[in-house]
Amino acid sequence: MFNAYPDSIGETLSDIVKMMQRPEFIDVFSLFYILPTVFNSDLDRGFSVIDYDLNEALVSPEDLNALRALNINFKFDLVLNHLSVGSPQFQDLLERGDDSEFKSFFINWNEFWEGNGTMGHEGYIIPNKEHLDKLFMRKPGLPILKVRFPDGSERPYWNTFYQQVTYPEFTAIDFMQALGPEKIDQEEAEALALLVNHELNSKGNSADIQLNSHAHLKADIVAFVERNRQYLGQMDLNAQSPLVWEFYEQTFKKLNQHGARMIRLDAFAYLHKEPGQTNFFNKPGTWEYLAKLRQLAEKYDLILLPEIHSPYGTGLHNEVSDEAYPIYDFFLPGLIIHTLDTGSNKNLYRWIAEIQDKQIRTVNMLGCHDGIPVLDLKSAAAGGSIHAGLLSDEDIDDVIETVLDRGGLVKNLYGPDGKKISYYQVNATFYSALGEDDQKLLLARAVQIFMPGIPQVWYLDLFAGKNDYEAAARGDIGGHKEINRTTLTEADIEAGLQTAVVQDQLTLLRLRNTSPAFNGSLQVETTEADAVHMTWTHEGHTAELKANLQDFRFSIMLEDPEGKKTDLPFTNN
Repeated sequence: MFNAYPDSIGETLSDIVKMMQRPEFIDVFSLFYILPTVFNSDLDRGFSVIDYDLNEALVSPEDLNALRALNINFKFDLVLNHLSVGSPQFQDLLERGDDSEFKSFFINWNEFWEGNGTMGHEGYIIPNKEHLDKLFMRKPGLPILKVRFPDGSERPYWNTFYQQVTYPEFTAIDFMQALGPEKIDQEEAEALALLVNHELNSKGNSADIQLNSHAHLKADIVAFVERNRQYLGQMDLNAQSPLVWEFYEQTFKKLNQHGARMIRLDAFAYLHKEPGQTNFFNKPGTWEYLAKLRQLAEKYDLILLPEIHSPYGTGLHNEVSDEAYPIYDFFLPGLIIHTLDTGSNKNLYRWIAEIQDKQIRTVNMLGCHDGIPVLDLKSAAAGGSIHAGLLSDEDIDDVIETVLDRGGLVKNLYGPDGKKISYYQVNATFYSALGEDDQKLLLARAVQIFMPGIPQVWYLDLFAGKNDYEAAARGDIGGHKEINRTTLTEADIEAGLQTAVVQDQLTLLRLRNTSPAFNGSLQVETTEADAVHMTWTHEGHTAELKANLQDFRFSIMLEDPEGKKTDLPFTNN
């Protein structure tokens, strides 16, 4: 599975299509996870979806048809928990207020917490401590965006992820038209525009602006300014609303029409909310929602892939798998780094054994559009005891420090008091996370393709991309993620295809995509701790990997049903 934004290579999806049509890419990929800027969006690099129509600036139906002609199917995102403030539903709420049919499409914070907290001086309920302490936060402070209704009232709405409130640059004409010539003349309007713009830029809200000689007009000015308030953000959906479920079904139908085969359920674990629960994978509510979603998806022949970041020790990956869903293998990236840096197969082999014993279906990866997960590897308290992680806390700290020493950035999680409670992920290209060592990247890819599951390949990893510090520095919200999102030009692709590390990865991926051996069973051989030996067999076809974790050299031997053996040559090996 290839993974990229529509404009990750060149300027639009058509440039990726041209790359995929090159002879070097024939039979390399059979799936393409196109990130959600494929749809109309406005924030968070696509994950703030306005609607699920194709983004005509980047994608055309002809592009998708050309990829399907290459036998490439699609995976798309359905961002379950939230929609952009730019969505038709939220815009209708802003315009019509209490008369909007979408008033309950989003979550009014005060209505949700009524009877379970105390009204604060800022106009929103502070949940009781026993509830507040349980909340799982993705940013400092309470997850609220205050929304101005047409009647001038301020209503707090649930906003788990990003938000931003801005004001336009006001002109003298704006104030002349708003206040009328009986209240203000041209000269006063010009002075007022300068003053108001300065006050808003420095204080961020209209309530605190100082109007000096125009103080007697403050009520009128504040009302006008607030009518022109502009929002960016991702507003949580109210899954108690039947309209939300109608929206989900309409979206599944639309994604099917776009050619989807698999749907990644982004942020699904935040969808079910209930006072007294963590509001992250609440049970049984989350299972009930997933069951309803699966029924809808099956109508359109779609496979659901729930996306969840949770410590290994919680066992949530097992619970999701036990319900017959494939899971994202967020454990593998950190495990690979640890395995190659320590020269020990112990923890990697343990994870492979669990996948096989429990018949867990996975989509795995090295790098991706987000960061390298670390929280996922941790231990966790459950049922009154501590359940071990895939790595110890000390090993996880070593992985974090190693990647940071190699130039990575870090993303944290926060508690209700705004204090950091844990690392969430480290942001770096996987190549840089490995110390920009070609041989280590090639071995990491070889291990990935021999892992159970569907290998997902981040476009930048394929071309041995390095940390992009300039892009990270330019980024605003979520700027740390831009370190791993460099746009490649046609010249970059041409140059990359001349290198051994790219050619050898393409050889590995074509093997994984075409060899019948990978349709069969995997045998992990007992070896010394500093070696890896994995063999796939199916109907007389064999693919065998032998690797040395000290010098990172490896070999791959193929055998067909007639007994013919072939050793794959790797230029970089």
